Amino acid sequence: MLAIIGGGQLARMMEQAAVALAVPVRLLAEGPDVSAAQVARDPMVGDYRDLDTLRAVAKDCAVVTFDHEHVPPEHLRTLQSEGHACRPGPHALLYAQDKGEMRRRLAALSVPCPESALVSSAVEAEAFASTVGGFPIVLKAPRGGYDGKGVWLVGSRAQAAEALTAGGPLLAERRVDFVRELSALVARSPSGQVAVYPVAESRQVEGICTEVVVPAPQLAAQTHLAAQEIAMRVAAELDVVGILAVELFETADGTVLVNELAMRPHNTGHWSIDGAITSQFENHLRAVLDLPLGAPQARAPWTVMVNILGGEVGHLYDGYAHVFARDPGIKVHLYGKQARPGRKLGHVTAYGDDLADVLERARHAAGWFSGEIEDGEA
Repeated sequence: MLAIIGGGQLARMMEQAAVALAVPVRLLAEGPDVSAAQVARDPMVGDYRDLDTLRAVAKDCAVVTFDHEHVPPEHLRTLQSEGHACRPGPHALLYAQDKGEMRRRLAALSVPCPESALVSSAVEAEAFASTVGGFPIVLKAPRGGYDGKGVWLVGSRAQAAEALTAGGPLLAERRVDFVRELSALVARSPSGQVAVYPVAESRQVEGICTEVVVPAPQLAAQTHLAAQEIAMRVAAELDVVGILAVELFETADGTVLVNELAMRPHNTGHWSIDGAITSQFENHLRAVLDLPLGAPQARAPWTVMVNILGGEVGHLYDGYAHVFARDPGIKVHLYGKQARPGRKLGHVTAYGDDLADVLERARHAAGWFSGEIEDGEA
């Protein structure tokens, strides 16, 4: 049996992959109605920060894995000492939990990253800015930020002081003049086998991923290979087991710099459910169970995944009739979440031979569900 900690949409999609493999799952969810609990058999409801709750969900399970990186590492070390395999382990998860530790470790490995430093005051932020050409700089909460939360672009000492009122220290980074964001995903098993996916272009609006294009259009072959090599090297050096997502900045000269790490299935890999021979979710399960990994290649020349974001007005489930009638080839995944503005409610995937056509199809379907496209634009 496989234990999954966390009840979000990532766990929901892991469970769907587990059904196909006939792998029984025990889920620890935050509540009875969260995304994964809606499709799980007899989900446990509890607090992942409580050690006894973790012991209960891990009992008789061969492996424990996660849909987020927030489980206290000391609890995971205790589970390991009691004979439970936690994959990825706490020694690896540290670098996805703490951005300061991530930057320190990647620097030691000479992995290309933006210049950075931990700062605890506006004076220290200003001193760091002076070493990277001045303001603006980026400040990040070392722990807990996502989808643009916990990130500040500051253009002065006063703005740095305001950001630091949220608590410090913060991770200060040079603001990278990048041309786009890329994502390199790799699955790695305990035996060291790896399966690396095509590099994706990730498009963001206000820090939230809105769409993913695979492969990244017009990406130079050497840059594509460099991004994949970084992902494979980081996975090996940090001993990651499961899916590792490496989010990257591409600069004008084709250089890639590591922005973030995630040690779990990732939004930029959702395209793989319908667009790859083996999805990131199936390969995550194969990896943590130490089974041979599946082929990660794309099924078509182009695949586009567009997130369905909550808005003031949306169609959601009553949008199926229009979307399916207009495009029988579109694939839709809704997460069973209550709508609110900016929340990821699901995603759509389209694939084919013509990028412009695939983009239009995916954007239209997502726009219809979210309410961005109305009847007159159908």
